[in-house]
Amino acid sequence: MLSLFSTPESQNYLPLDGTVHYYPTFLSISEANHFQRIFEESIPWESDVVHLFGKTIPMRRKMAWFADGQRRYTYSGSAKFVNPWTDELLELKNRLEKHLNLTFNGCLLNYYHDGADGMGWHADDEKSIQPNSCIASISLGASRNFDFKHRQTGQKVRIPLLHGSLLVMQGETQQHWLHALPKSLKVQVPRVNLTFRQMV
Repeated sequence: MLSLFSTPESQNYLPLDGTVHYYPTFLSISEANHFQRIFEESIPWESDVVHLFGKTIPMRRKMAWFADGQRRYTYSGSAKFVNPWTDELLELKNRLEKHLNLTFNGCLLNYYHDGADGMGWHADDEKSIQPNSCIASISLGASRNFDFKHRQTGQKVRIPLLHGSLLVMQGETQQHWLHALPKSLKVQVPRVNLTFRQMV
């Protein structure tokens, strides 16, 4: 697996078929601490669920969906309840939009209690997301590895996501690459992840 943690943030981290940029210090440590504390305490977290063989199975990981209007987000056969933007989410959304010169109309938040929570291989390619649009991911809390795997070649890329960092996926990334947050029993503290999205 290729690790690109030392690659300059202005460079595309994927070797082909997509675009990923990483900004390890998008937020200062004090800012990241501030937002993490607020989100952990004030977000209306719900247990995520998956549907397997006709059964609804609650996951340990928690999530919350925020969006303009009534833009619903559905994945794994489950539609997420739409929350109105909070002041803190709007503050980060405005900073992102200025930084990337783009606009976002939704944000999925995930809460990982510790390294026992993770995400398997998947792509953010649901029909409700604009094709080839930008997904901007802010990490707060525990540093976790984030892996990419090319659908055809199997080539892998690993990026350690730090507290206060920003990962930006654009272009054909979701078409050609899967990504995952592997579990790690060494991680004993929580992580909050915000993925700002461009919804249909």
